[in-house]
Amino acid sequence: MDIASFRALRTPSGQELLRETAAADLGEGALLATASRLRERHDPALVAAALTQARLRVRARAKFGADAERMYFTQAGLEQSTRASVAAYRAGRFADRLHGARVLDMGCGIGADLVARAHAGLAGEGVELDPLTAEVAQANVTALGLDGLASVRVGDATEEDPCEFGAVFADPGRRTARGRVFDPRSYEPPLDVVLDMAAKTPAACVKVAPGIPHEAVPDGAEAEWVSVGGDVKEAALWLGELAGEVGRRATLLSSDLDPEVWTLTPQGFDVPDVRAWGRYLYEPDGAVIRAHLVGEVAELVGGGLADPNIAYITSDELRPTPFASAYAMEDVLPFSVKRLRAELRRREIGVLTVKKRGSAVDVDRLRRDLGFGGRRAGRGAKELTLVVTRVGGDPVALLAHPVTAA
Repeated sequence: MDIASFRALRTPSGQELLRETAAADLGEGALLATASRLRERHDPALVAAALTQARLRVRARAKFGADAERMYFTQAGLEQSTRASVAAYRAGRFADRLHGARVLDMGCGIGADLVARAHAGLAGEGVELDPLTAEVAQANVTALGLDGLASVRVGDATEEDPCEFGAVFADPGRRTARGRVFDPRSYEPPLDVVLDMAAKTPAACVKVAPGIPHEAVPDGAEAEWVSVGGDVKEAALWLGELAGEVGRRATLLSSDLDPEVWTLTPQGFDVPDVRAWGRYLYEPDGAVIRAHLVGEVAELVGGGLADPNIAYITSDELRPTPFASAYAMEDVLPFSVKRLRAELRRREIGVLTVKKRGSAVDVDRLRRDLGFGGRRAGRGAKELTLVVTRVGGDPVALLAHPVTAA
């Protein structure tokens, strides 16, 4: 989609075509027929743009909910954008601590964080290098009724003067034609450049990859890892007036829709006890692991680690915590495919969930070897969770089932 086609989509006739496209069958089998029918009455380039936009809106519902039906997207912009629940959570922190500061959004993409802060009452100006993406972001500001609080323009954010703003938000690019970028020095712009600009304002937040090394977190910054529904989505560095008194935290959002929010910070339990397997297994949330807060969760559940280098917690107590999933242990076996296959048959297991940590086992191949490959399930009706891990150098298989503490 080029700028001319996108602008045509925003005309009255383009909007009518978008509404017609949204009501059409967009499935793979019917897409060609839908496109052919629409081309009989509309410009082919405009039809292609409308179909692309309609399909992107369907995909965007997972990130933006009902707002996706009013928003505009590019494929890369949608993939790299902050999901609405995380953006809203982050915007709340801006609003609570900055009380109306004007925010410079460096590399605003399609505007997810910009509009979230505007919804929270903070004025902002987005700067985006790509002209089409900038137009899409401005269209989203307008579509969501936020023109009075937010605006977007084309430009190189690294050439801006951050001193004119009360805060900076930056989301440096972490993808190239070859895939994801993990080295902060290879971000676009590089993290060091972004941090130098951020240091010129009273407050800043920089979105980074969840895999950022802890040693790359600058002194005085607070690193936060965020998960939604149990999946780690992103990390951010909070600086200046936005930084808390702790160096790192894990924040969990229960879901995308009206989420509960839980936050865990260091409490001085960096080195958990090492102990034998107990009655329960706890699997910490990925954000907890990334933030190096497994020891805090072990303390919460009265447990320790079976292996000091693997983030599985074991305990004889079942305690409620949002920071880990709990499993009741049924058995601990030396890892052996032949023995496991026989054990699963003896237990009449029909549905098997396989997890691993600290093991080189290929989960898909293991499922096939155990008789659970593809759509095929075991012959029984019972369910079981198989956890493959190790203690020291010894591979072990844990047989368990998920439980919830009262």
